[in-house]
Amino acid sequence: MGFRRIVLIVLDSVGIGEMPDAAVYGDAGSDTLGNIARVHPLRIPNLCALGLANIRPLAGLEPADAPSGCYGRCAAASPGKDTTTGHWELAGVHLNRPFPLFPDGFPREIIDEFERRIGRRALGNLPASGTEIIKQLGEEHMRTGSPIVYTSADSVFQIAAHEDVVPLWELYKICETARDILHGPYEVGRVIARPFVGSPGSFVRTANRKDYAVPPPKGMLLDRLAERDVPVYSVGKIFEVFLGRGIGDYEKTKTNADGMEKTLAALDEAPGGLIFINLVDFDMLYGHRNDVEGYAAALEAVDEWIPTLLGRLQEGDLVIFTADHGCDPTTPSTDHSREYVPLLAYGPAAKRGVNLGVRATMSDIGQTVAENFGTKVEKGTSFLSAIV
Repeated sequence: MGFRRIVLIVLDSVGIGEMPDAAVYGDAGSDTLGNIARVHPLRIPNLCALGLANIRPLAGLEPADAPSGCYGRCAAASPGKDTTTGHWELAGVHLNRPFPLFPDGFPREIIDEFERRIGRRALGNLPASGTEIIKQLGEEHMRTGSPIVYTSADSVFQIAAHEDVVPLWELYKICETARDILHGPYEVGRVIARPFVGSPGSFVRTANRKDYAVPPPKGMLLDRLAERDVPVYSVGKIFEVFLGRGIGDYEKTKTNADGMEKTLAALDEAPGGLIFINLVDFDMLYGHRNDVEGYAAALEAVDEWIPTLLGRLQEGDLVIFTADHGCDPTTPSTDHSREYVPLLAYGPAAKRGVNLGVRATMSDIGQTVAENFGTKVEKGTSFLSAIV
């Protein structure tokens, strides 16, 4: 084994430039990091020291003369640009077709079956921002008890309900019913419970969100690690994306700050194996809301945290930063964007300044983790030998 412990951090939606097929997805010109840097001066010296600006030119950011990390970027080999597709590809799984999208809402036959089985009518059934749709329909929901169904530019079936109107246990059962209905051509990547509280005009979503993902195919990275008794500790929504498969201890998170704090705690608690983290605020709070200032501030907050993280690493540790797709807040679209994702790898005992180039798939990361722990996933080419 090259490293005793690997810390894999997914900076959710932090893409680094459009892929050649971006126009097919309506994403020509999308460049999450590049466009943010172009319109908002970024102060991210620690990411740049690792080699971020060496991957490709970024406005106002100087490449490091001697990067402390190894650097490159990864293409998405699977069709699609959603959370599940990106994380599965990181784990060595390629999809043959993207998860379905429903830009006009779900077909009537799906909603009819959903309503029949839960014994309630559904409100909404349209693409919407989660915070906006509870403003619009929350009062009617409280009056009627009808759950709010909505989707987004991602492959999701989301169900919002007030915790005082539909108890959490019942909302979760409703989500399980939806998950059972949505198969075949309607098999969305995730069904998501979106509970909220408050009164009309002041509704707020709670931290009791719960995701019901499609089970990943057998043989993905976390399965392979479990077969070799390699411990996996997850932070953030990783547990939901992989349905807990192969994961031992895990921590959910409320914010990036919470995720960063729990990552440091994981370093104290997990002596070896894989620590797999998702920091979701970039995507959830800023990318989908086209909030350039908020996105930039979130990048700078993570950058400020990096010296603390690196200072806690031990000799046999490796940390890898990457993303799962883009979500450019500077474009008119509020959708994810079809982009390359950055690749930064640093370890106290790892090589420095290695240009890992343009990788054909995000699965190269999963294959590297797999090889490090003496196993292999189906897709991807390891770069372990280049960095040890």
